[in-house]
Amino acid sequence: MLDFSNAHLGRLFLPKLIDLARKATDQLGRPLVLMEVCGTHTVAISRSGLRSLLADHMELRSGPGCPVCVSDQSDIDRIIALARLPGVIMATFGDMVRVPGTGSSLEKERALGARVEVCYSPREALSLACNSPDKEIIFLGVGFETTMPAIALTIAEAERQGLNNFTVLSIHKRVPPAMKVLLDDPELRIDGLILPGHVCTITGRKVFDFISSKYRIPAVIAGFEPADIMQAIYLLLEQIARGEARTTIGYTRLVHENGNEKARMIIDEFFEPVDAPWRGFGPIPGSGMALRAIRRQFDAARKFPVEIPPSSPPEGCACGQVLRGKCKPGDCPLFGEACTPSAPVGPCMVSSEGACAAYYRYE
Repeated sequence: MLDFSNAHLGRLFLPKLIDLARKATDQLGRPLVLMEVCGTHTVAISRSGLRSLLADHMELRSGPGCPVCVSDQSDIDRIIALARLPGVIMATFGDMVRVPGTGSSLEKERALGARVEVCYSPREALSLACNSPDKEIIFLGVGFETTMPAIALTIAEAERQGLNNFTVLSIHKRVPPAMKVLLDDPELRIDGLILPGHVCTITGRKVFDFISSKYRIPAVIAGFEPADIMQAIYLLLEQIARGEARTTIGYTRLVHENGNEKARMIIDEFFEPVDAPWRGFGPIPGSGMALRAIRRQFDAARKFPVEIPPSSPPEGCACGQVLRGKCKPGDCPLFGEACTPSAPVGPCMVSSEGACAAYYRYE
């Protein structure tokens, strides 16, 4: 196996990667299509120029790897409705503030007087609850498997302290169920998958074995430096050229076969899988994570039931198609004109991990 752990070696092996890409293309008889299933990979690929550098030999297409972007419009509208409740402070990661709902956003609600606080960790939201006993703190639980353990431990601490003004609105998503829906789409042609290293740090490799065993598509778990991504592409090309399909670990310094068992135990103690809607996908069975009934006192959805009007995505926005790998950001008629980072129409242009934002900034 070639070693791409050093950036200089990555540049040195680039000609070998391109040569292998030619061989794999000859093997298939058509251009290659690889998909990165992680927003951090999308940003790294765009920022480093890898997409354009390899464009003559393969297409690197973005998938549903941004947790803010895949949050359904109905979830955004529920968040906005909760922020309007009297006595509530909405605590959230920064990207969620500007995501447009059907008729508003947290940014607009804050301008109208709602309390919206940006937190860099769930512990900050917990401190907010301790320091504001007369307010209800709702923390937005957004993210994939990576963020769930920290939020679970924060709930455990709230439980230990006996806080009754701290709740979590869990709109967490699980990656494997979405991958199954993605790969079941007969219109989508993917020759290889670059899998998210941070998610796999928690889940391990085996949970993604179905990609190669059922769908006969090679997949490689990758780190986030350009050299890591080049290594993953190289390992995919090796499999394609040989006609193989395996799910392998390229990010060996952090990812193991079974992942982080303690983190998975913490997730299972606090959360349970539920059906959940994804932007562009619709409802996906078992793809969401809700708080278990035993900790219902920390569940914002149970504590603050709100009615929301019918939700609808922004008119003309192609975020759903981008997340499904059906089109590239530049194919959206709004991209770069009506929709820019300073005036985003859809979440893919808002989030720091959004494909549209990455393409706009770097490509």
